[in-house]
Amino acid sequence: MQRQLPALAVYVHWPFCRSKCPYCDFNSHVREAVDQRRWRAALLRELDHWAERVPGRTVTSLFFGGGTPSLMEPETVAAVIARVGARWTMAADVEITLEANPTSVEAARFAALADAGVNRVSLGVQALDDAALRFLGRQHAAREALDAVALAHRHFARSSFDLIYARPGQTAAQWRAELAAALSHAGEHLSVYQLTIEPQTAFEGAYRRGAFALPDEDTAVALFEATQELMERAGRPLYEISNHARPGAECRHNLAYWRYADYVGIGPGAHGRPRIGGAKFAARQHRAPEAWLERVERQGHATTACDALQPAAQAEEALMMGMRLAEGIDAARFRAATGVALDDALDPQGLAAMIEGGFVERTAGGIRATREGLVRLDAVLARLAA
Repeated sequence: MQRQLPALAVYVHWPFCRSKCPYCDFNSHVREAVDQRRWRAALLRELDHWAERVPGRTVTSLFFGGGTPSLMEPETVAAVIARVGARWTMAADVEITLEANPTSVEAARFAALADAGVNRVSLGVQALDDAALRFLGRQHAAREALDAVALAHRHFARSSFDLIYARPGQTAAQWRAELAAALSHAGEHLSVYQLTIEPQTAFEGAYRRGAFALPDEDTAVALFEATQELMERAGRPLYEISNHARPGAECRHNLAYWRYADYVGIGPGAHGRPRIGGAKFAARQHRAPEAWLERVERQGHATTACDALQPAAQAEEALMMGMRLAEGIDAARFRAATGVALDDALDPQGLAAMIEGGFVERTAGGIRATREGLVRLDAVLARLAA
């Protein structure tokens, strides 16, 4: 009997934004004009390339990220969705997510994007305070964002939005009030990220110059705990360190990453972890938009690296990703994905110390981080890896 091939997730990167947010380290760029037809053709061509390399798969999730994918013409979104369905088998319940900014201009496209086949939208709200939105470099006001959230509920079967906390001067009381307001408008899913200073961002320079200060560690922990309390009370518990959802409403695409499933990446700077001929590969596309476009037009793809991953490297990646999940790592799934037994990927002394310290616990099928461990996940992972 022929072995069934594992499911596949597909990521499509649109690298353009109207403006660059000061905290953002994603591969996003501002351009005065974008040739949508040319970009559409290039995305389809690179998609064809990967469909030939990773054939015969069933796609369970398709994610348009960026950048700001809601700046794509709906015709481009529809063409990509159609090509995915033509080159692979599309699961009957496939999740098709598109990231969007909640400006009135982009929200006006929601109906057309839904008609194109998008069934889940993720909105970059980031804050419900106008002063905070200006600090974060956002182009929308809080009222405009809430109007976009309401419009998303009408047009898409599933929706989510993002918030950023641990902003300068933010107290636990202020955050509780803001999060409670957000929950009164949220659907089944909410992503809540702690503000961090990323290298080579505008915030990095401003932070080093002392232009602003972030909450201290005790305050940040209090904000995290307040988040968990309110989200659990609202029936949207944490399922990943920064993501909350009603049970069954988790983002399937991101679960594919965290569970170390197979995925391909299309577009500038996109990464992939496809399985080709029985081996798992680390793939990366050229990062610069114009160079990516030129390479795809010249050779059919813009892959700059596609290297087979050794089992030990797979195990390390799967450990780092899986420990972000509230469910933790299932040993059977870990071995099926990496070819390595979970216990062989762990440092016995480090694991024992993390369990004794209350940062990690054994489950019926593997291990997971406790609430205290999630708060200090980087330090926990440093002790766990063999």
